[in-house]
Amino acid sequence: MTETLDGTGAVHAVPTSEPSLIQPPAEVAERPSLTPHVALKRIIMLVNPLSGSVGPKAAGEAEAILAEYDVDATVVALEGGQFDKQIDDALTACPDVLLVLAGDGTAGTIASRAGPDGPLIAPLPGGTMNMLPKALYGTGDWKVALRRTLEEGAPQPVSGGKVDGQAFYCAAILGAPALWAPAREAVRTGKLKKAWNHARVAMRRAFSGRIRYSLDGSAVRRAEAMVFISPMISRAVDDAAGLEAAAMNTAGASEAFRLAAHALFNDWRHDPAVTTRATRRATVRARSRIPVVIDGEPSLLGHEARITFVPKAFRALAPLPPAAGDSV
Repeated sequence: MTETLDGTGAVHAVPTSEPSLIQPPAEVAERPSLTPHVALKRIIMLVNPLSGSVGPKAAGEAEAILAEYDVDATVVALEGGQFDKQIDDALTACPDVLLVLAGDGTAGTIASRAGPDGPLIAPLPGGTMNMLPKALYGTGDWKVALRRTLEEGAPQPVSGGKVDGQAFYCAAILGAPALWAPAREAVRTGKLKKAWNHARVAMRRAFSGRIRYSLDGSAVRRAEAMVFISPMISRAVDDAAGLEAAAMNTAGASEAFRLAAHALFNDWRHDPAVTTRATRRATVRARSRIPVVIDGEPSLLGHEARITFVPKAFRALAPLPPAAGDSV
């Protein structure tokens, strides 16, 4: 509008087609709220682009998500040959939370190094099994888990166990059935000849490699395999009771198939070939080296192994209560 004077001296407003030069300020996009359970000012996120479900674009995608929040965040892409230094640097920096997007083994190693007195750890689902991330966040989508961590996360202790000093937070399988893990992994990666060779070894030892075990100093018993499951994953024990120890005694192929069917379609604990109880320490012995799968990672132990319960292995940042999405 413009103003003019008529002959009487009165002022009149005259409409004009010119737009106003002063525009209202643009609305500022509101940032998502951070969790009220802990102050998050400094975040470091470690990303392994070579892990099973991560990929080369993950670091950039993580930076974009973190930029939405009012927090000082640094994303570090782990590089071959530099893992140890990059992890040590991140722990030394003492961030409010150390986010880890990597495979189960790498995430477990970082959590173990942090320990109960280190920074909060958020092990996001970046591997193939993702049992611990699913138990904490209830999802296998790392982007969803990241947002839940930032917006709902609360500090909480995570218990676990150790097999001859090697930490696990989900499960450890000792005995001949652990020999199937390399065959399964070879199939997953398309190495069929290698898978066949591993399967032949597994079949040859499936029902001959009995182990002896003792739980909390009890009498020695025999089993084909022992499975130790953390309270975070187990549906059968609480956090204070210890690890769930499951002894599996299949006498042949038919019983093994029956047990597999129970595991697929209902509670495998009801199978007569399985005996379970809570334990805080155990000893496992065998005549030959003991095959083991620790949180999805196959290995070989010596002739004797000691398993211990760790009530407070590290501190996680995750919604309360834990989702327990992969309970067994």
